[in-house]
Amino acid sequence: MLREFWETASTTYKVLVFSAMGLLGIGIVLNLVGNSTGNQDLAVASLAVIGAGLVLHIAGIVVRGQAIRKNLKR
Repeated sequence: MLREFWETASTTYKVLVFSAMGLLGIGIVLNLVGNSTGNQDLAVASLAVIGAGLVLHIAGIVVRGQAIRKNLKR
């Protein structure tokens, strides 16, 4: 089922998923660098990047839920 959904998923969903993963990864790396070098501004700024990734993740869940509901109505 998961493979089938990914193959038929919309481009919007795929872009949201990969963007969310990218932002979360970048945010984690920035946080690690900021905390290991003692750069508090970078560590705090990384939280905004992580937050943006989480927002995109939630948007992806909404898009996927709408697609599933649409397919169930058929």
